[in-house]
Formats: sequence, structure tokens, C-alpha cells
Amino acid sequence: MSASDPIADRRPPPWLPRALVQVVLAAILAVVAFRVLGSLRGVISTVVIAFILALAMEPAVNGLVRHRWRRGPATATVMLGGLVAVVALVAVFGNLFVTQLGQLLTALDDALVAFRANLDPALAGRIPDRQAIVTEALERYGADLASGILGVGGVLAAGFLTATGVLLIAFYMLAAGPRLRIAICRPLEPIRQARVLAMWAIAQEKLSGFIGSRVVLALVSATCTSIFLGLIGIGYALPLGLFVGIVSQFVPTVGTYIAGALPVAVAGAQSIGLGLAVLAWIIAYQQFENLILSPRVSSRALEINPAVSFVAVIAFGAVLGPIGAFVGLPLAATAQAVISTYLRRHELIDSALLRDDPVARRRRGGPPAGPEQPDPGAAPPTAATA
Repeated sequence: MSASDPIADRRPPPWLPRALVQVVLAAILAVVAFRVLGSLRGVISTVVIAFILALAMEPAVNGLVRHRWRRGPATATVMLGGLVAVVALVAVFGNLFVTQLGQLLTALDDALVAFRANLDPALAGRIPDRQAIVTEALERYGADLASGILGVGGVLAAGFLTATGVLLIAFYMLAAGPRLRIAICRPLEPIRQARVLAMWAIAQEKLSGFIGSRVVLALVSATCTSIFLGLIGIGYALPLGLFVGIVSQFVPTVGTYIAGALPVAVAGAQSIGLGLAVLAWIIAYQQFENLILSPRVSSRALEINPAVSFVAVIAFGAVLGPIGAFVGLPLAATAQAVISTYLRRHELIDSALLRDDPVARRRRGGPPAGPEQPDPGAAPPTAATA
């Protein structure tokens, strides 16, 4: 028998079958886990949203507890107060929407009647009146309209069930309070307990700061917009101002455009000049808010790069829907704060990519950056380090 057997050399190594079995099992488990998580996406989203809502409301509940309230009644009071505020806003905006829609339909009817009156009788007879237009629309699109109404009803019912689940889970989390954190920390080592509680505190601080800054910005925007609309004689100035303030601050990415569209449309229905005036006001106030007001109000609440905030809104919106887009900013700020707390930092190397252009810095009035500039706070070099 030769020293190297060709048949033995062609045999697979003994560990290969076991490795193949492990790879196949890992792939099967990954597919099953992916499908299970996909099926539980709604449940996971509900729990995450409830947890974020509980974090946002916990400072108010803790304030009542410090005034010797029991935690259950304090939680119920805070949640009922929030629900009453939301219902009141929906009622105000619903009344405004119905009223403005009726006025718009009346204005269109009057415009159609005036247009037909100015035409030749023979030509005017070819233009259908309002009753004929409505009848034709019902005959042509009646089935689609009925199915659309049923679809909207189903969406509203599903949204109501989801909101109820979120509120119930948030209530139980808030009512549990420290007991929930005790249950989470009990199986962990002391050092891991400290990390979990530190991350909990950071998340609560960032989320509360985000909500507080948005409330302040919404109040300022609503007040200024209501005063402006009242001064130029626009009806429903207060509801429109509230709409602008709330939507522009609490609807991410496109909230500013949605908030400005309604008052511009309402003012434009009265006259083109008023519509242009409201449009100019919306643009001017947005610049004031972005450049002056928002940086001062939100500077301590959210310290996050604009590009990171934009990506966070898109990513969390894709995962959790509109609510995820809203909470994307505080979640990204929380993650950034946690990473910066536990991330180990090292001394930077000398590289031109880590410095600004010296010419550009001189034009801005600052000293040229680089290792050749001594640190003002550093100790003077000694003979050993010189």
C-alpha cells in the first residue's frame, strides 16, 4: 500500500456531514423564525407602541404618585385625560371638516349655476345641473363607492381594536411600574441590571424630551397661526391654527405640507389673495421655526444628526407604520445615547481626512485644525515628553 492512497485522498473530511446537517438545520430554523416573526408582526408592533406610550406617560404618573396617589388611579387619570384631549380635538376638526365641505359644495353649486346662466340657452341646456351630475355619478360609481365605504369601515374597526390593545397593554405596563422593572431585572446579574435600568432611564428621558419639545412647538405654532388667520379675517381661525400646530409637529416628514394645505385651501375658497397670504405666512413661519425656534427648543431633547433622523423616520415607518415614523426620532436618539454611553473611544490618528481645510477655517475666523495646534486644556509638555 502506497504512502498516499488516492482513494483515501478523495474522501470527504469526517466533520463535513455534521457541518452540512448543522447548516441545513440553521437554515430551516431561520426560515421558521422569519415566518413566525412575520405572523407576529402586528403583535410585536402593538407591544412596542404600547411600551413607548407607557414611557411617555410615566413621568406624569410618577408625579401623581409622588403626591400620594395610588399607581392604578394615577395611571387611569393620565390615560383618560389624554383620551379626552384626543376626542375633543377630533370633534373640533370633524366639525370644521364637515362645515368646510358643505361650504365648498355650496360654492361649487353656485359657480355652476352662474356659469350656466351666462351661457347661451341652447348651449346651457347641454351642461347638466347638479342633480344630473349626482345621479350620473351614483349610477356609474355607486358600486365602487359602496365597497369603498365598507373598506373604510373595516379599516376603522381594525384601527379601533389595535388602539384598544395598545391602551390596555400600556395601562398594565404603567400600573405595574417598578414591579415590571423588577421582573425584568430579577434574572440578570447586578452589572446587567444597572445597564438595563440605565438604558430605561435614557429612553424615558429622550422620549419625554421629544414629546415635551413637540408640545411646545405645537402650542407656539397654533397660537401664532390662529392670531394671523384671525387678523386677516379667516373663519375658524382657532381650529385651523390647532390643526396646523398639531399636524406639523406630530406627523413626521409630510406633516408640514399637510398642515399648511388646509388653511391655504380654506382661505383660497374666500379669495385668491387670502390664499396667497396664508401660503406666504406658512412658508415664513416654517423658516422661523426651522432656523430659530426649533433648534433652541429641541437642542437638549434630541441631539441627532439630520441624516440619521431622516433614515430613522423611514426605517421605523416601514416596520411599524405611521406610529413608527413618529417614534423613529426618539428611538434613534435613545439608541445613539446608549451607544455613546457604552461605546469605548480611542485616540484619533493623524489624518487629513479628520481635519477641515485650513483655508476654509481661516475664512470662518477659526484657527487651522490639526495636531500641530496645541490643546489649550492640556498640560504643558515635560522634558520626558518633549
